[in-house]
Amino acid sequence: MGKPNRKHRAAKQQARQGGSDFWTAPDSGNVTAADIADAIMTTAMDSAQSGARGKSPKGDSVVAKRFADQLAGSDLPVHDVELGAHLAGQHIITRTFQNGWLPADIHQAAQRRVDAFAISFLIDVMAAYMRPFAPGTVDETWLEQLRELAADTWWSDSTSHLGQWAAKHMLTTAEALTTVVEALALLILLPKLELIRQLPGTARPHAEVPHHIDEKVLGRVRGLLAKAESTSFPEEAEALSAKAQELMTKYALDRVLVDADTSVPDLPGARRIWLDTPYVDAKALLIDVVAKANRSRAIFASAWGFMTIVGDDTDLDAVELLSTSLLVQATRAMIASGNREARSDEARSRTFRKSFLVAYASRIGERLEAATAATIAESVEPERLLPVLASHQIAVDAAFDTLFPQARTRGVSIRSAEGWEAGRAAADRARLDARRSLDR
Repeated sequence: MGKPNRKHRAAKQQARQGGSDFWTAPDSGNVTAADIADAIMTTAMDSAQSGARGKSPKGDSVVAKRFADQLAGSDLPVHDVELGAHLAGQHIITRTFQNGWLPADIHQAAQRRVDAFAISFLIDVMAAYMRPFAPGTVDETWLEQLRELAADTWWSDSTSHLGQWAAKHMLTTAEALTTVVEALALLILLPKLELIRQLPGTARPHAEVPHHIDEKVLGRVRGLLAKAESTSFPEEAEALSAKAQELMTKYALDRVLVDADTSVPDLPGARRIWLDTPYVDAKALLIDVVAKANRSRAIFASAWGFMTIVGDDTDLDAVELLSTSLLVQATRAMIASGNREARSDEARSRTFRKSFLVAYASRIGERLEAATAATIAESVEPERLLPVLASHQIAVDAAFDTLFPQARTRGVSIRSAEGWEAGRAAADRARLDARRSLDR
């Protein structure tokens, strides 16, 4: 081993041990930004592992703070420290993206586990990562998610990012470095996921954009769902939702027939939908039944609280829109049912509310399936449509099995009969024959 490599390895070992020699050694001028990056990543790993043992969602804050205080108080050049933080961030975010996490997924996980400073830092890390890639080589999902996060390189290239970021948030160097370690510890804790979108730089320039719901149809659907969420009458809400499902199904069926006439039909894609606590498993069931009604497959990652949906992009649009609206409606119906004076104290319990949501999802799934079947039966070319839909389902199933070869089916426990009955009743009050309630 050469002399520079020995020093590099020694610096990493001292950082791992938290030794003050790393910060105050007479030859500290030989400590490079790469050494500092290694020390930051090693500490983030230690913080993540220590936090996992202590069941802390953002790592061990004591480890992070002690390291940050030592680094900020060292004689190392500020530029090298800030460059080391940048290098560490880019190394770990690259690995995180390669492990299947999309920008929106990282943001969702961060919202649940770290503070606003760490979220802001991670958004900037993602923006810096995107700099080398031409827009034409980046998947449209990546571009859209980064736009929604406002992930742009707002800082000047004249100095390092970390100092400008710390000044923007009025943080000391030690506080900024603590945030860096905590943010990177979160990324280290993230498990490997399925790669559902192409990584930046690998998308083909000028590739055909997947089909989505037509903007005119999308506007009508959003309008119907907005009305469904705002009304205080359950029957009206369900009728409006049914009309939205009908519109989306008709459009999707037309799209399926068009694809059947092309030599290169759309291939199934995948998206993730994150769920808020509480009752995430019951909410996951609602997403699942909506996915089935829209010719898609879904799987629940219970440890992190998100669903992955596999299907055509048009159907995925429908699943996202309808699921978001039905979650709002189901939650409102659950609370209203529990607040009725005639109900017992059980109606305000967690077991009641979870059972309510499971029953609501189960019954809504049955009715959505029936509504979809009716739309297919009333189509202009049902004989031609059925074999096309069967072929479509085979493609979706194959894509799902490729992504999730070890997927298992699991149930959701019900512990409140009263909640189950109330949930079924709330779903049954829906008038899914939208034609009787709405003009076309």
